[in-house]
Amino acid sequence: MKEKLKSYGLITVGSILFGLAFDWFFDPNAVAMGGITGLAQVINALLPGVPVGILTIVLNIPLFLAGWHYIGFHLLASSLFSMTVSSVAIDVIAVVHPFAPMDPMLASLCGGALMGLSLGIVFAQGATTGGTDIVARLLKLRWSWLPMGKLMLLPDGVVLVLAALAFGRVEAALYGVVSLFVATRVMDTVLYGLDTSKVAYIISDRWEALAQVLLKEQDRGVTILRGQGAYTGRDKQVLMVAFKQRDIVQIKRTVHALDPAAFLIVCDAHDVLGEGFGDYQKEEI
Repeated sequence: MKEKLKSYGLITVGSILFGLAFDWFFDPNAVAMGGITGLAQVINALLPGVPVGILTIVLNIPLFLAGWHYIGFHLLASSLFSMTVSSVAIDVIAVVHPFAPMDPMLASLCGGALMGLSLGIVFAQGATTGGTDIVARLLKLRWSWLPMGKLMLLPDGVVLVLAALAFGRVEAALYGVVSLFVATRVMDTVLYGLDTSKVAYIISDRWEALAQVLLKEQDRGVTILRGQGAYTGRDKQVLMVAFKQRDIVQIKRTVHALDPAAFLIVCDAHDVLGEGFGDYQKEEI
């Protein structure tokens, strides 16, 4: 229950930030927004009397019904919650504090960054804000290797084209493209770039001593790979060690202290699963 409350608390924060991004940067500056919210923005431009938040809820209903079979109850329930909070936040913030217009390019960059942050927070909790986010999650079932940011580009791009037609200004769509690019990059960074794991490959004649120090003194798991020098033809033992970013300095010091001539390669690693790292989650994106 504690974990579920924490998850829904983060979803609430992300959803409110989503509404803030729309009211602060997109709506007052006529910057087109992707997704169902963007489609609601288009309808609102044609029918100003209909609130964007209410339109977003109505337009999401068929998508939620379509996604029920494929994405499961947890994702559907959490996404319904997120969509409701973000839609209510859009209408409430617009009434409580109308924001003044600003430079459209600045609005596109800042709005895209804030929207990407909000979506990243929501997606990281196994939810979506509805709309094309659900479409992206459904596409993820087919192309699981693609990051969420790229999967959202296609449906959001279609909405941006409609926005350009509704606003009668191609600039609105172009600014929307800028914000969408920034949003997808920030979102993917939140989802995938905060995993600060590293993998080191160590080639050393003192590999046995290094392995013992890493195992016993630093409590790191070590895997021994069999290699061969292409030039010398000699057999080599390559140590492979997975560790967190915070341990990188200590790893380098240990290797250098035991064998200054050691060959050390440190690579970024994502989605490291196993003891001391992460666990596989079926709903992970």
